[in-house]
Formats: sequence, structure tokens, C-alpha cells
Amino acid sequence: MELRPLGRTGLSVSPVVLGCNVFGWTADEKTSFAVLDRFFDAGFNTLDTADSYSRWVPGHQGGESETIIGKWLKGSGRSRDAAIIVTKVGSDMGQGKKDLSAKWILEEVDNSLRRLQTDYIDLYLAHWPDDTVTHEETLGAFAKLKEQGKIRAMGCSNYDAKLLQESFDAAAKAGLPRYDVLQPQYNLYDRDSFEGPLAELCVREEIGVINYYGLASGFLTGKYRDKADTEGKARGARALSYLNDKGYRILAALDEIAVETNVEPASIALAWLIQSRGITAPIASATSPAQLDAIIAAGSLKLSDDQMKMLNEAGA
Repeated sequence: MELRPLGRTGLSVSPVVLGCNVFGWTADEKTSFAVLDRFFDAGFNTLDTADSYSRWVPGHQGGESETIIGKWLKGSGRSRDAAIIVTKVGSDMGQGKKDLSAKWILEEVDNSLRRLQTDYIDLYLAHWPDDTVTHEETLGAFAKLKEQGKIRAMGCSNYDAKLLQESFDAAAKAGLPRYDVLQPQYNLYDRDSFEGPLAELCVREEIGVINYYGLASGFLTGKYRDKADTEGKARGARALSYLNDKGYRILAALDEIAVETNVEPASIALAWLIQSRGITAPIASATSPAQLDAIIAAGSLKLSDDQMKMLNEAGA
């Protein structure tokens, strides 16, 4: 497996990051363990989770995904440094608001470490912007965690170009470490929020980018072709929003390239991201070991210039 440098962090990540938001939600503990085993056996090494996964499930409090990862890591027999663990802070965990205050970050990191059964987090992300605190306060808390050895690298998620630049300026003025990684939403269909000023800023500043919704909530796997396909599915409502002219153009391009390459549409959609300017590695989740086939294939799939052009034009 050819690992990819993640910006200036010094971390090297697999070409696809495993999204662990499904652990404890649509994948129970036993299934999650099987998915993790197969992912690592295939040579991949990077996991993405958050303290809030899966707080949206009735009866859950958040931390379910981190807990499963911690149990697996402890019982798997693998060394801690075999995994790059990405987790996040800042979502509502009962405070009633998004929270990037220093007090909350310094408290919540210990909860994540306990659930993950580790003494350090490879990459810690500010999950959502919080306009009630200054960049300096949040960055100062992250800097303290780096000094304590509780995190190796720091980044942010869901920041636009203006906010990310403001955080860089604040870091420089205060003599604090900056965010070195961004986690934006980006896929063949959802492109507007990343392409343009945000992508250019990331390239210019050598920011590592691990994008979420790489498969557009499953739409880019090709399993949702009409309204009936979405009914009764956990992500059906979101997938329904892609069933339009643009969505069908993208599916047609994926189908054509699938015939040419003899791989699944999902692999092609991820390979497009891997080869896209400014992207380090897309995030994709799996609710069964069999669903990892597409992720594993994407890791070594090289699309031609003509195939990349076809996909770019379909999703323009």
C-alpha cells in the first residue's frame, strides 16, 4: 500500500480513510471488528471518527464509535502505531451547542483517549466552527495538547476559505501552531464548497485534505437509481436529493467507466477523488467486510485523463 503524506503533519495515510461513523449505528461491534480487520489486512491504516459518533441514534450518548475502535485496537494484537486515528471535538455532546472552548477541548480529549484506549490521538480536528470563541483560544488549547503529547497533529473540519485563512492569521499573530489538515465535504456531486478558493488555499498552504461524504451517502455506489431504492434506508433521505439530471449524468459516466475498468462505480468515484487536485485521501465507510471491496480496489485504481475528464464534466 502506497501511503500519502498528509500535508505538513509528518503523518502518512492510506489513499482511502475508513469512515467509522457507522460503528455502533448501522454496523454492530462484531461487524465493525470484521471491517477493521479486513481494512488493515489490506494494507490501509487510517480511521476517521468523532466523539459525537453516533449520538444521533436514540439511546446513544456519543462516543460509541471511538469505544468500538478502542476495543478492537486493544484486542487485535496490532501495535498502536499501525493505525492513524483521526477524531474530532466540538460537536454538541450535551452542552446544547457546538463548543471549541479551551475548557471543553482539554476536558473532552481525555474522554476520547479513554474510549479509544490510547494515550495519544494522531490527528485531532475541530469538528465545526464555533463563533463564540476566538481562534486563539481554540488553537491555544490544541497547542497545549500537542505539548502534552496527547495529539500529534491538528486540523479543522467544515471551515470555508475565509475562516481557514483567519485561523492561519490568528496562529501567526499569536505564535501558535496552525491547522495543518482540513476535512471538507467533497465528492463527484458536491463540489462547489471545496473547489475554488478553499482548494487553492489548501494547495498553496500545503494543507492535508481528507474529505468526507466521498460516496455521497452511498449514491455514488450506484445502488440508488430511483425513489424506491431509498425507502427504508438509513441514508435514503440524503440519497434522494441526488436523484436528478446531474445525479443521473454522474451515474451514467460511472457506469461507462465501470465497463472499461471492470471495477465498481464506488471504486471509480473514490479514485476520482484520490486523483483530484488538493485531495490527500477521501473518507468512505463500510457496514460489512464485503463493502470494503470497492475501497480496496480504489486504492490502486488509476483513471486515465479521458476518464477523469468525463467524470469532471458529468459532475460540473
